[in-house]
Amino acid sequence: MSKKRELAQSAAMISIFTLLSKALGFVREVMIANRFGSGKETDTYFVAITATVIIMSTLGAALNTTLIPIFSEIGEKYGKKGKLKYLNNIFNIVLIITILIVILGYIFSPMVIKILAKGFQDEQFDLAVTLNRIGLPIAILLGFYCVFSGILHSSQIFGPPAISGLPYNFVFLIYLFFFAKDSNVITLMIISVIAAFAQFLILVPAVNHMGYKYKFEINLRDKYLKKAIVLTLPVLIGSAVQQINVIIDKTLASNLIEGSISALSYASKINDMVIAVFIMAITTVIFPMLSQAFSQNNNEKVKEILGQGINIILIITVPATIGILILAEPAVYLFFQRNAFDELATYMTSQALIYYSVGLIGSSLRLMLNRVYYSLQDTKTPMVNGMIAVVINLVLNLVLVKPMAHSGLALATSISATVTTIMLFLSLRKKIGAIGLTKYLICFIKTLAASLVMGLVVFLIYYKLGAIIATTKIMKMLLLLISVVVGVVVYFVLCVVFKVKELGLIIKR
Repeated sequence: MSKKRELAQSAAMISIFTLLSKALGFVREVMIANRFGSGKETDTYFVAITATVIIMSTLGAALNTTLIPIFSEIGEKYGKKGKLKYLNNIFNIVLIITILIVILGYIFSPMVIKILAKGFQDEQFDLAVTLNRIGLPIAILLGFYCVFSGILHSSQIFGPPAISGLPYNFVFLIYLFFFAKDSNVITLMIISVIAAFAQFLILVPAVNHMGYKYKFEINLRDKYLKKAIVLTLPVLIGSAVQQINVIIDKTLASNLIEGSISALSYASKINDMVIAVFIMAITTVIFPMLSQAFSQNNNEKVKEILGQGINIILIITVPATIGILILAEPAVYLFFQRNAFDELATYMTSQALIYYSVGLIGSSLRLMLNRVYYSLQDTKTPMVNGMIAVVINLVLNLVLVKPMAHSGLALATSISATVTTIMLFLSLRKKIGAIGLTKYLICFIKTLAASLVMGLVVFLIYYKLGAIIATTKIMKMLLLLISVVVGVVVYFVLCVVFKVKELGLIIKR
């Protein structure tokens, strides 16, 4: 089986499972919005869960980036036995680190909440601290998850990590369907911990099947541990810098009207669905291939893999951006607005979603480009780029938050992602030579032209035809589905007419 075929099939498998997981996750968000709305309680929960996972999100990103190439290198030199020995060592080190994080997190929880949400006062502040402390075990579980998914991905075992979102969401859905009627956000946080445990647990059988048996042994002199630290530090700093963006957004939003944090959270999750379902699938499979091509000193192969990945991302994100811009408000209204989620919440969430979608292309390409730099064992460039992103985001936040409120925070994030993505492209060209920017531009123009026509068709069906026939909420939802399906068909037909090569590769494989 060719590498291209493996790439296509593995990415397709990951996309399918991730799509199922994200569909369940979307239902989860709809039900949370339905039960708790978009107000003080949900603002508090979202701040608390951010405070709970912010450090592990940083450490987890570093682990995901460095463990895969290191596991692969150990496997080539020492076989499976060497990989499992290193796995046990790194697992125990992560265990100790995450326990320390939980202890320190519990002690300094009030300080963290003050930084994340300086607008919280009295009961809301106390509730946020309580929720944060309840959710701290998630940090340990996320650490375990990152280590196990690293060993599996390095062995090109993509299935268990791909389906891990299913048990995570099932835990939430069982609670929300059957037990959430008279509960509160404290119970919701407890459920979050249980869901994180289920997500990790699904990986355990696959790792055990590889022959892993846990032992409490730590070897601080392991040369690969030292290598991991050297590679991890820049990624860790870069990831920490990215989390500063989250802190800035939450802090500024906490001073805005009630529901601003929730609106940003809901909108961000909807926007991230495209990245999680499709872009993460592509980068997850491409990363080991890029690492292998680099280890063989094959720059032409790196450029070929990069070119395919970027153009496929453009094929997905350009129409997705146009679609979100046109259908953001009706989509949020139809899926979220009921019970505790009112008209104001719909308006605030849809506005944030529109401005987040402006940066969807940039955010997706940036994720891909960072993987390219990591495969070249250059972790410094993404780190510096991340620092620049924070500065741009901070300046734009301060400029835009007053005239645009929470929408300004979303727009600042999008502009920052787009500008720094362009910078990554230019730096990569200097590093490895010509990377085919003209080909990317041609693909972008073709997909944009097809997307604009698609957008016009969708607009006419939903807004013009809908004004005549869609008088009930059910009819509006049906018309939304029809307009999306017709739009997708129109887009793909036009891509065929415009001879977008990568679309043929997707269909063929």
